[in-house]
Amino acid sequence: MVPVLKARAKQATAQRRIPDETIAEMQEAGFFRILQPKRWGGYEMNPNVFFEVQKLLAEGCMSTGWVYGVVGGHPYELALFHDQAQVDVWGEDDSVLVSSSYQPVGVVERAEGGFYLSGRWGFSSGSEHCDWVLLGAMIPPAEEGGPPDMRTFLLPRADYKIEDAWHTFGLQGTGSQDIVVDRAFVPEHRTHKAVDGFLCRNPGQAENDAPLFRLPWAQIFLRLVSTAALGGAKAAVKGALEITANRVSTNTGKASKADPMVMSAIAKAYSQIDEMELVLQRNVNDMLGHAERGEEVPMEKRTLYRYQSASVVRRCAEMVDDLLPLLGGRAIYMSSPLVQPWLDLNAARAHVANDPNNMAGDVVGSLMGQPPAFMFV
Repeated sequence: MVPVLKARAKQATAQRRIPDETIAEMQEAGFFRILQPKRWGGYEMNPNVFFEVQKLLAEGCMSTGWVYGVVGGHPYELALFHDQAQVDVWGEDDSVLVSSSYQPVGVVERAEGGFYLSGRWGFSSGSEHCDWVLLGAMIPPAEEGGPPDMRTFLLPRADYKIEDAWHTFGLQGTGSQDIVVDRAFVPEHRTHKAVDGFLCRNPGQAENDAPLFRLPWAQIFLRLVSTAALGGAKAAVKGALEITANRVSTNTGKASKADPMVMSAIAKAYSQIDEMELVLQRNVNDMLGHAERGEEVPMEKRTLYRYQSASVVRRCAEMVDDLLPLLGGRAIYMSSPLVQPWLDLNAARAHVANDPNNMAGDVVGSLMGQPPAFMFV
């Protein structure tokens, strides 16, 4: 699919959404079922399989890899919801797709049997291809001084509107539009508590009892929004090699392939991508090993793994930042194979989960025996 996605990349950018045929082809290939429970037609594979697919898709078109990561990862969280929520979504069609926006900006009112939810959420990637949405909100404490209750709310398409708001310099094809909800009722079973994801004690584990679903939900989600960067960076490195192979400066007469600065930048990027891939693969396999043995993942590992995931996008963007000025005028045209990955990588840096500075304190704190400041770890 990589050459096909490269050919469609300009269409995705111009239309500000992934082409329908690309979504259909990913559905046909079974990609969205990799993390879906077997009882709902899924494969329950090692998450590293999912991330390998995501990287390859992103190498062809980073917007496609991003949408696949987000939308394709939601079957995992849905598996953690109460079983009735899974029936609601997959009961008649187990190929239904779900988008999201986890910003805790919703306004919540308590009601008998559930809640009323209102608000506007941004950044719902791939939402136009989906029939349900996951939205973040804080539930007011039941009593004054009570603890906050962060939850994800699951709503069908009839309960929200999608508004066109996605006009960005990068990741244009993700179609990350706004979601608007006007006091929709959400039953209790269609909510997922953040604390349940943190403790790895989710209601859906009663039916979906494979070790896969005992991993911390945050550790899966963080990788969903960082892994596409590795595919984008690979595309940029390959683009740099294409230019370097034949470029001779018209000003200096010097060939790029004889320039040690160019060689150093490409080698550094190639090496660091390999290092990040190996570390992230290790992290998933290590956590899965703990789950298979019925053990909790130690907090010092969880905070470190979160930090390592958060560092990926910035490191990849910096690599391409270093490459671009070394490749002369040819590299700055929109037809250059480096420009779209460079724009996409810098856009991806804006996601809060891709800021390692937010995670550093918990890494150090966990080494000193302190609990994390954020439960999303």
